[in-house]
Amino acid sequence: MDNRRFDLVVRGATVVTAEGQTRADVGVLEGKVGRVGGAMQGAREIQAQGLHILPGVVDPHVHLTTGPELPGDIGEPRWVDDFTSGSAAALAAGITTLGNMTFAGGIETMHDAIGRESAQVVRQSMADIFLHPVWAGPQPSAVEDLQRLCGEGHRSFKLFTCVPEFDHHGTHVVRAIQAARAGGAITLMHCEDSAMVDCSTRGLVASGCGFEHYAQCRPPLSEVIAVQRAVALCELTGAPTYIVHLSCARALRVCQDARARGLPVYVETRPLYLHLTEDRYRGDSAPLFVGQPPLRTPQDREALWAGVADGSIHTVGSDHAPWRRADKMDAKHTLDKLRAGVAELDSMMPMLISEGVHRRGLPIERLVAVTTANPARLFGLYPRKGTIAVGSDADLVLWDLQRCKTMRAADMRSRADYSAYEGAEVTGWPVLTIRRGEVVFEEGQLLAKPGSGQLLLRGSTQKI
Repeated sequence: MDNRRFDLVVRGATVVTAEGQTRADVGVLEGKVGRVGGAMQGAREIQAQGLHILPGVVDPHVHLTTGPELPGDIGEPRWVDDFTSGSAAALAAGITTLGNMTFAGGIETMHDAIGRESAQVVRQSMADIFLHPVWAGPQPSAVEDLQRLCGEGHRSFKLFTCVPEFDHHGTHVVRAIQAARAGGAITLMHCEDSAMVDCSTRGLVASGCGFEHYAQCRPPLSEVIAVQRAVALCELTGAPTYIVHLSCARALRVCQDARARGLPVYVETRPLYLHLTEDRYRGDSAPLFVGQPPLRTPQDREALWAGVADGSIHTVGSDHAPWRRADKMDAKHTLDKLRAGVAELDSMMPMLISEGVHRRGLPIERLVAVTTANPARLFGLYPRKGTIAVGSDADLVLWDLQRCKTMRAADMRSRADYSAYEGAEVTGWPVLTIRRGEVVFEEGQLLAKPGSGQLLLRGSTQKI
């Protein structure tokens, strides 16, 4: 017997990592996994027979607002979760680590924006948070900002190809990517072609079209062209490149070809594309399902599931961007003035387990890989996060894989007041969440306090 007295011992569950699963007790000591398997005693013991322990999910892609002091705020509606409400939704759904997209406002630089949000994480968050600075255009300080941020442990940044600045300032884009690579960072790219989206949208708006034609505003070809450019930039610079929320089969094939040529291109998809298709734009509720890119065809959905299964899709990120129903259904929400995004934190893992593991036979180890180990590696957090191993943070989630529930907005902890999956019957539900050794959610009760989350500084991107 291990003579140490552990702070917490979880007994009798099946421990699942990306490498496999085994039935074992898990001992927690000073916020870390102290032992997996063997005899041990704990100050608190949790009996978990019949349950599965999964690592806390590392969701690398969320949009959490940060309060009315955001520079440039002009009173327009925007995403409704902050670090506190977003953390509540995450912890209750087995997600212990979040990667937030940090936008500069007003005259802020990327470094300014990271400093502002870092302070808000310390005050507000209950989940652990890492921050992705978003390229703010061809600011003179952009390259210096990225160098400083990488040195301070913020080793990622995001580009949007769907904004005119991307096309107009190609030299600045290349220099920023080169600076990120030199600092050990990964470049995230939202891939939709600006000119094609603009022309398509203008033509449809001029014809009086509504959201029933939304998928035509941003056709697959606009995504394919942008992904091809992202791959070309990766090949030019050698920089690890991460395609966010990829939505269609043709774009995935471009990435698969790049990987076959040895390029460090990594692919994320989001739950919306794995569960829903473009037929959602045919009804009165179409605005509720608007995201960027749009929902695609059933054939695209099947290609994405195949990519998750075969490893050509490396991560699933929620892209949690929550709105209130009234703002999405507002007449001011139009094809050319989008309020894009849906709430996903409450629903992501139950939906993936139910549809992926139970209905499609996806090995649960594979699901753990794309939701914990792979994002932890790509964003410089592994093995602190993303696995259950001695020395790792004790981010542990007990799942009852046979518990059946109905997805309802009324049960969500996000401030969004609707769910894209309202009424969906799921099998698999989180029972208890441990974050760094502390029980923060148990049988429907949130126990964490704002400010208990940590701001995560990261190492360099690891290859997968």
